[in-house]
Amino acid sequence: MAEIVHLLNAPITEALIDFRVKGVTGESLQKSIDKLKERLKDRYPQVKASLGFHAQFQFTGGELPEATRKDTEFEGYFFISQDGQKIVQFRTNGFTFNKIKPYTSWEKIYPEALELWKLYMEVANPQSVVRIALRYINHIKIPLPILDFAEYLTAPPNLPKIDQHLYGISGFTTRLILNETNLDVNIAITQTVEPSVETQFAIIILDIDASKIKEFTQQEIEPTLITLRNMKNNIFFNSITDKTLRILNAS
Repeated sequence: MAEIVHLLNAPITEALIDFRVKGVTGESLQKSIDKLKERLKDRYPQVKASLGFHAQFQFTGGELPEATRKDTEFEGYFFISQDGQKIVQFRTNGFTFNKIKPYTSWEKIYPEALELWKLYMEVANPQSVVRIALRYINHIKIPLPILDFAEYLTAPPNLPKIDQHLYGISGFTTRLILNETNLDVNIAITQTVEPSVETQFAIIILDIDASKIKEFTQQEIEPTLITLRNMKNNIFFNSITDKTLRILNAS
């Protein structure tokens, strides 16, 4: 594992702060749209409605299935910043704050996300908050050739018992779902690799999703977010090696 430190060039390509709620109708959000647009117009001038949909496949003997898509009821709104780097979702089932790269810092995105969440609470007036989650997607650029992923990850994919001189790993995906029993927090850890546009590198994707499900009081929300953030950091630095940490600090 690597030591937990502040990274000057964090490999985060997307960070999400997500709340799931019950008891919000599309009608209540639609009635609030003018107020939302006015409050957010300077920071989030682009507004798009979100519609649910379902797909239907019709099978005819001996032929390929024919797919049709049908939009369903209104689900909410997307508010997008001028530069496209921040997206705020006001939905009937919850609220999400997305920060697309370049990532700045928790200290910068957290206060804004919390401010916008409180605005969602004001206009949507949900019956209850039933899930809180943080998701961080990291893209770590690793030089080729990669002879052993254990140089970069503490839980790398393992080859079967074969002649490793004849086989190399050109791609993999692993996914673990952990439960921290003391706090009843679920953590999904996904690792995969993909080619880079720079042919001398590969990209290791480390996707960490930490969530807690229960009915929250307002007093529990901020402490829960801080707990999830600390657990996410702990998982990240325990997932990479010192060699990876040196690469990140040098980039």
